[in-house]
Amino acid sequence: MRVRYAKRHRMRFASHRDIARVLERALRRAQVPVAFSAGFSPHPKISYTGAAPTGVASEAEYCELTLAEPMDPERLRERLDEAMPEGIDILTVAPAAAGGLADRLEASEWRIELPGVDPDDAAAAVAAFLAAERIEVERLTKKGRRRFDARSPVFLLDVDRRAATEQQETYAILRLIVRHTTPVVRPDDVVTGLRQIADLAPPSSTKMTRLAQGPLDEDSGTIADPLAADNAASESGATVVSAHAGSASARSGSGNVSAPQGL
Repeated sequence: MRVRYAKRHRMRFASHRDIARVLERALRRAQVPVAFSAGFSPHPKISYTGAAPTGVASEAEYCELTLAEPMDPERLRERLDEAMPEGIDILTVAPAAAGGLADRLEASEWRIELPGVDPDDAAAAVAAFLAAERIEVERLTKKGRRRFDARSPVFLLDVDRRAATEQQETYAILRLIVRHTTPVVRPDDVVTGLRQIADLAPPSSTKMTRLAQGPLDEDSGTIADPLAADNAASESGATVVSAHAGSASARSGSGNVSAPQGL
């Protein structure tokens, strides 16, 4: 089964490992027949793809569950959602069709809120960012400090004027669509790039929310639903992955699988 869930409110500060532990406990409470790996220390067969970094909210997190027996997707969604803590919401569950889910997650759309920043100043900084051929930023990764280009993966960056006018204070809101690359360019890297190239420095904490991740339609500038093919295959009666199948890593007998890229 492929699951889309949201990470909201205080739960945006939960790490990927925290979320994994919460999901495992929720599966036990909901009595979901999840399959386990073999060996001396069995683990539930769960794989994560493209997990958002700690400190940001998300409406589009994904994981895959291998079940020991068939289960209705909507029933699974309801039972798992009820067992989750406040701030983690199970939005969609779909039977896994052919094709890897990770291959469909080509890009992410983000909402970046900049309290205390005038929208005109934000627009000028965005124009300078987009005009640059390359903007190198530095970030601490698992492999140490790395420098990389934060400009080239950015497909779209603009100021959401309508959303900004809804605020009762000076407020700028950016819309960002960024392709998934290696290393991953995160929204905070883009904010760092705006500071470097245009001296745009929000006076208070920046709030970031992932709105979507999936296949990128460059003509329309939108991101499609990565589970659409799974739902279509299920509705048409096409063959889906069996309850005992799952991802390649799950079939090999591994347990929890970290996201190959933290976004």
